[in-house]
Amino acid sequence: MSSSRSVVFATLPQTLAEFTALPQAAMQTPFDTAALFIAALTLYPANPNEAIAMFNFLKGPQPLSPYEKQFIADRMRGKDYLPLSFMAGATPQNNYVPTQPYTVTVAEDPYTYQEAGYAKMQLQSSGADSPRPIKLRNAKDGKWYLWEQFLLSDIRQPEASNPWA
Repeated sequence: MSSSRSVVFATLPQTLAEFTALPQAAMQTPFDTAALFIAALTLYPANPNEAIAMFNFLKGPQPLSPYEKQFIADRMRGKDYLPLSFMAGATPQNNYVPTQPYTVTVAEDPYTYQEAGYAKMQLQSSGADSPRPIKLRNAKDGKWYLWEQFLLSDIRQPEASNPWA
């Protein structure tokens, strides 16, 4: 990785109003938008509708399609721990309990800005061997919007749910 930034959240937003009040919600950098997606994803298991409202905020002029909503629902089913795995301190051994304040590290590499107007950032899940990409698009308003994400692949199960551990 060329460089990375840690984005810190004192608390995780529970409503769209709390989400849009975060300083990162200005979406001035691809780092902020990528980290906001993780923050929104942590709410999904408890409140899918509110999390989808947050995703649509991140998507800007192009809200989630029915396919994308179904994809997220399918990938998140029974995996409440998945978004937590992208936060500092969360490991399979501690059942993906992150340290507080909540910290998401977002990285760029030599290929991040290869396509004009887009940034392909990398996020590391503690339950995966390699980083996962998230693609953001820079709009004419200067904000970085969620374009597509590849973060919801399976990861190692938390220790508590592993019958062999």
